[in-house]
Order: sequence, then structure tokens, then C-alpha cells
Amino acid sequence: QYGIVAGMQAMQDSGLVVTDENASRMGAAIGSGIGGLGLIEENHTSLVNGGPRKISPFFVPSTIVNMVAGHLSIMYGLKGPSISIATACTSGVHNIGHAARIIAYNDADVMLAGGTEKASTPLGVGGFGAARALSTRNENPQAASRPWDKDRDGFVLGDGAGIVVLEEYEHAKKRGAKIYAEIVGFGMSSDAYHMTSPPEDGSGAAAAMINALRDAQLTPEQIGYVNAHGTSTPAGDKAEARAVKSVFGAAASSVMVSSTKSMTGHLLG
Repeated sequence: QYGIVAGMQAMQDSGLVVTDENASRMGAAIGSGIGGLGLIEENHTSLVNGGPRKISPFFVPSTIVNMVAGHLSIMYGLKGPSISIATACTSGVHNIGHAARIIAYNDADVMLAGGTEKASTPLGVGGFGAARALSTRNENPQAASRPWDKDRDGFVLGDGAGIVVLEEYEHAKKRGAKIYAEIVGFGMSSDAYHMTSPPEDGSGAAAAMINALRDAQLTPEQIGYVNAHGTSTPAGDKAEARAVKSVFGAAASSVMVSSTKSMTGHLLG
């Protein structure tokens, strides 16, 4: 539901009109880290208590990750690429980055792109709690998500979606679109270190930033702001701070860095 509403808001804000002539040049790339976890729990309970006949016929199409992109494509008649990348916490940005490349490769003119998640269920909270990833600052939950604070003790689970409309520049100019920003570079990496813990030197995150700078043909000194992962975990924030310092060098003292998770909690995918 978060993803559908965010997608509708993005399409409305874009002013795009989908026609028979342009539908095949418009697509969607929207991912999620887990998918419909709450509905998985509900239908499992129905199975245990009442047998397979109690499972909803909408169970599968309402829980698999690609159905947000698929449903929005059906709603708006988008007949271009429809993909969903599920890569845990990077799902949203990976979908945006690959959507931009789909446009750059001339496979589409417009892509609805982003991520969505609703994992604040008993199983989701219990699972992250068992992994000791969550903050235990229960006496002051409003201030529990505190990236880089010396007293941080874990993340706070959040729900939501973030979806944007990406459009080929000349296509956007021609129709007089309201342009907010330009994607000039995209970088990916894997630290190949551990399933949940980053290497202490932040080398994996540093490699992703270096790749993005290379793709954009920019230098660290040209960057004014870094929107960091910053989950409020003791190990993660320290590694990410080291990654920023290793990439930006002397410029690290002047570049602005913050994490939106201090306001929203960790929305996962």
C-alpha cells in the first residue's frame, strides 16, 4: 500500500500522460527488501488454524516483491520494462540506479523507480530483535534512532516508501516537466565480508562512492552533501564514517553528512 500510494503521488506530480503511443517507452523499477511480510504471517496462521483452503487466493500476488511495480504498471498502462531488485537495505537505490541505466541504454524514456517496505510485524520485529540489531531505548522511543550518536544502540524499524519518476532529459524538457534533480552517477559494490556486519574500515561503502564519483566524472571536492545509510548501529555507523573519510580525505571535514533514519527509522528496502 505504501508503494502504490507513493507511486500514484509521483505520477501525479510528474504530470505525465500515458498514451498508446508512449506506453511502451515507460516502465517501473520498484523493489523491497522483504515484501508482504504481514500477509505472509496472516496466511501462515490461516494455514495452521484452518488448513490450505483458508489461504487467501490473493496471497501470492499480494506478497511477492515485484507486484508493486507490476500493479502500478497495470494501473497506468506502463508497457516498458518492469523490474524489482531485492537487495536488502539498498533495494530502493539499486532500483533507481538501474532504472536510470535503462533510460541511458535507450530502453525507456520514463521509469517509475524506488523502494517500499512494511516489515514492522511481530515476525519482523522479533527477527531483528533476535539478531540484536534494534535499539532498546524503549523509555524514549522518539529519540531512539540516533545515527552517529555516541550512545546509539541499534536501529528503529520504520515503514514507508520512496518513489520518483525518472525521465530522459530531452524528453522531460520537450514536455516542460518540472525537473527536481539530475542523476549524474551511480555506483555499486560488495564488501564480501559478512551477512550483517561491515568491515571496520568501511571499504565496501567506500568502493560504492568511488564508483559513483567515477561514473559522474566528479571529484570528492565537488560533493557538498552525503545522504548516508546511518542506521544507528554501533558497528555500521563507525564503518560508514570511516568510508566517508577514506573517500573524501581532507574534504571530509567540510562535506555535510546526515541520515534520514534519525527522522523515519530504518525502512529497510
